Amino acid sequence: MELSDLLRAWRVIAGTKLGRDKPLPQTEVAERMGVSERWYRSLESGGPVSLTPEVLSRLSEALMLGPDERMALYGQIFGDAPMNPWATADLSALTSLIEAQSLPAYLTDHAWNIQGHNSAMAAWFPWVLEPGANLMRWALTTREAREQYVDWPLHAEVYLALLRFALVSRPESVELSVLLDEVLQDKEVREAWDRQPHIVAYRQGHHFRLSLPHISAEELVLESMVLIPAYHQDIRCVLLVRREDPEAPAAG
Repeated sequence: MELSDLLRAWRVIAGTKLGRDKPLPQTEVAERMGVSERWYRSLESGGPVSLTPEVLSRLSEALMLGPDERMALYGQIFGDAPMNPWATADLSALTSLIEAQSLPAYLTDHAWNIQGHNSAMAAWFPWVLEPGANLMRWALTTREAREQYVDWPLHAEVYLALLRFALVSRPESVELSVLLDEVLQDKEVREAWDRQPHIVAYRQGHHFRLSLPHISAEELVLESMVLIPAYHQDIRCVLLVRREDPEAPAAG
C-alpha cells in the first residue's frame, strides 16, 4: 500500500474509533496536527511535504494510530526498520525481565540514561543508583570507570563509536548533542574521538574484562547481550553474562 492508501484507511478507522459512521475528515486531521488543510491534502495525495519525526508524531496522534500502525508509517516515510520513537514507553514488563536475572542487567534509553536495573547491577555498579545516572557519561568521564574497565582506552573508543552511530541515526536529538559536548570536555576522550572515527551500532556479544574487587578477587570476563524490544526500539535491554577466562590455565 502507498502512503495515501494508508492515510485514507486510517481516517476511516479513526472515524470508527470516535463512534462515527464516516471517516475522520481531512480538515479535522489537519486541525489535530496543527497544520493547514492544504498541507494535509498535499500529504495524502502524495505531494512534496516535509516529514520529520516530530511531524509524524503529531500525525500519529491525530489519526490515533497504535504502535503497529506507527511503525508502518515510519517505514513508509523513511523506508527502513520499524523503529517506533513515538510510543509511550511502559517499561514494566522489561523491568520484570531484568529483575529476574541473577547477573547484572539494565535498561537505557537512546541517550544511555539508565531507565531500570536489577539488584545485581546496583551491587556491581552502585553509580546506577545516582539521580540522572548515564552509562555513557560514567564510562567516559569518571575515574571509577577507568579503574574498573581493563584496557579502558579501548572501551572508550567503542563507546564513542556507539555515540557516533546514535548521532548519525538521530541528528535532531539535542540530548545526544549535549552528551557529546560533555564527554568531549575530557582530554583523553577528545583525543580518542578525533583519532578513531569508527561507528558501532550495538555492543552485541562484546567480551570485556572488569576489575571489581568488591565482587571478585580476580578479573571478571563478561559478554554483553543487547536486546531491543520490538515496540520500544529506543530502549536497550542489556544483560551481562559471565564467561570463562580464555587465558586461565586449564584445570588439572
